[in-house]
Amino acid sequence: MTRLKNNLLIISALLACNYCTAQQTATTKKVGIMNQKQETTDLLKSIETGAAGPVAVINPDKYKQHNQAVADGLAGFGALLQALPKGSAKVNTVRVFQDGDYVFTQTDYNFFGPKIGFDIFRFEEGKIVEHWDNLQEKPAQPNPSGHTMTDGPATVTDPGKKEANKALVKSFVEDILVNGRMDRLAGYFDGDNYIQHNPQIPDKLSGLGKALADMARQGITMKYNTIHKVLGEGNFVLVVSEGDLAGKHSAFYDLFRVENGKIAEHWDVIETILPQNESKNSNGKFNF
Repeated sequence: MTRLKNNLLIISALLACNYCTAQQTATTKKVGIMNQKQETTDLLKSIETGAAGPVAVINPDKYKQHNQAVADGLAGFGALLQALPKGSAKVNTVRVFQDGDYVFTQTDYNFFGPKIGFDIFRFEEGKIVEHWDNLQEKPAQPNPSGHTMTDGPATVTDPGKKEANKALVKSFVEDILVNGRMDRLAGYFDGDNYIQHNPQIPDKLSGLGKALADMARQGITMKYNTIHKVLGEGNFVLVVSEGDLAGKHSAFYDLFRVENGKIAEHWDVIETILPQNESKNSNGKFNF
């Protein structure tokens, strides 16, 4: 009996030890993610403040740049900052998310003029090694429903539904924006309930349909050709796509908020893609 009790005590101790180790690993992982989000936010803010410390999160030996207006490497990033008129930059990061090695943000900038931007950073061994972004001029007025390009909820919910939400949103972009299967449109929404932050489009699914019809009547075409990346955290999903808007080769960054398995809200940024011979680096706008 004594031997049995001793064995049970040993087993209990081992189980407790394994549980503690698992909890410590989970806590360490969570802290690491929070740190990378904060490091990314601090790096962006340093564009405004000029602080040198946050730049240390960039790996100077591997940093690859996909912004076509910026030269490759850490030197390109530094040259961009030097080109900014002194005291002109303003940076307010409104949303920050993480999906694995990728941290992605939505930011209200004054960056060579007022702009709204999405930035994506890839981490490797705790350092940033790659950057993509999309920037659009910030409109002076809200959209027809009174929304700006950045207002609305920013808190992540439903962390366990990330993959399901990514699959839903990717399917929506493929069906509707790439393949034009408009007969499937209503299935992605909760009736007419839909909040829109695009500068030209009002709320509700009916508002989206009317705006697309108005664009068609004006001869303004919008065509998505390729989905390059889908990133998500909880109820938020970012889709990076390539296509054409009004005859211009364009990059589309679309952020969606999902609620109860339906698309509930949308933010976006659209940027014209430069010809490769006008780009300051050879990495391409996408190439994830």
